[in-house]
Amino acid sequence: MPVDLKTKRANFRELHKAGCFVLPNPWDVGSVRRLERMGFNALATTSAGYAWAMGRDDGELSRDEVLDHLRMICGATDLPVNADFEAGFADSAEGVGANVALAVETGVAGLSVEDRVGKELYELGRASERIRAARAAIDRSGEDVMLIARSEGFLIGRTELSATIDRLVAYAEAGADCLYAPGIVDGAAIEAVVSAVAPKPVNVLLFPGMRVADLEKAGVRRVSVGSALAAAAWGGFDRAAKQLVEEGTVPPRG
Repeated sequence: MPVDLKTKRANFRELHKAGCFVLPNPWDVGSVRRLERMGFNALATTSAGYAWAMGRDDGELSRDEVLDHLRMICGATDLPVNADFEAGFADSAEGVGANVALAVETGVAGLSVEDRVGKELYELGRASERIRAARAAIDRSGEDVMLIARSEGFLIGRTELSATIDRLVAYAEAGADCLYAPGIVDGAAIEAVVSAVAPKPVNVLLFPGMRVADLEKAGVRRVSVGSALAAAAWGGFDRAAKQLVEEGTVPPRG
């Protein structure tokens, strides 16, 4: 019997209360079904993974394309889904709020909003207003959807930890349920983030060389992999295609 949306959302919120869980990132129905069979408790979309599947680069998809993608992914699984909603597809706080309201209607259990446009971070006050507008939109919907605020500094070379922590604290105060600064890999820095926003949960992006067990010890509540699974899939595709061109053979299945 399919799991109803209210239950999906309640299950997702419950996962954030204790322990640490892995949130893998599928990009199509096939990858959703495979991850579901492996026993994961929740999933998250990947803007890069879906863009690549559409023959484009990350950041090139429109809001409506992403909304359609969220409907497809949410409809394909009994697991709760967290949406990679990029920067909310609007500059203004009002625009972000309107778009978040549309995302809530797709069936997501959570959604993330980033604080940058291109290679620049929004000014902190404006970024906080955008999170506040997203929070208000979710609250008006009456739906139990979690809001994840992402600070993108470490991904664009803005690696001053104190500045990133200041942003995360401000976003927590603006109503974010969970905080996320992808690109932080140092254990002590991660512990500092966890401490700064406690008791709100922290998401960490898993990079090569990092271990989920170590992140759990640092107090991280959830771990996602971003585009890593999609990149691995396309890497395997490219290697097989190159073998076909150069050797006239294909690698073994499985």
